[in-house]
Parts: sequence; C-alpha cells; structure tokens
Amino acid sequence: MSSIRRRPDLPSAEVPSITSAPEPLADDLARRQKRYLVQMGIRILCFAGAVLTWGRIPMWASLLLIVAAVVLPYSAVLFANAGRERRDSDGTFMAAREIGPGSGAPRGLGPSDRPEGRA
Repeated sequence: MSSIRRRPDLPSAEVPSITSAPEPLADDLARRQKRYLVQMGIRILCFAGAVLTWGRIPMWASLLLIVAAVVLPYSAVLFANAGRERRDSDGTFMAAREIGPGSGAPRGLGPSDRPEGRA
C-alpha cells in the first residue's frame, strides 16, 4: 500500500502528456549556445578567408566575405536571444466585459440618497 494518499477535497490536476511538455530549460540553453558558437565560427572563417585571399580572388568575393563577417554577429545574437518558444495562447490577459445598463438600482448621491432637509 502506498504511503501517499490523495486528499478527496483537492481538485485533480490535469497531467500534461510527454509530447506537449516543453523542452527543458537546460537543453534549450545548450541548443542556443551551440548555434551561437557555430555562427561565430563561420564568422571567423569568413574574416580569415577575406584576409588570406585578399588580392588572390576577385574583389567582390573578398568584400562578400567581409560583409558576412560583419552581419553574422548581429544575426547570431538575435537567434541566441530568441529564447524558448511561446505557448499556444491567444494573448488575451483580461476577459472582455460588456458595458451596459446595470440590473440594480442606481447608487450614489442622487435625489433619493440625500439626507432629509437638504436639497
């Protein structure tokens, strides 16, 4: 017999299935770090390729390698900071309410709420 008993007054929580569970944070962080390091490695290769082949290949190819070396850090940071995927939600934080005439008597300092003798 199990020593853990479920209290009958507590509502049963829905258990998520393994296929809908999000990726663990450590795995997500490792994946983003690996992608960043690969992109920075490509950047170093582009820069080194531009320096080593300057004057040996057409000028447009060397300039293309330099442009790639300049643009890659920006895109690498964007991809690394993208973070975890968002959950499927509609983005609504508050329930919309309809404003209309109330169902009760008006409250406030109307004519019926004033003390006797004052107008």
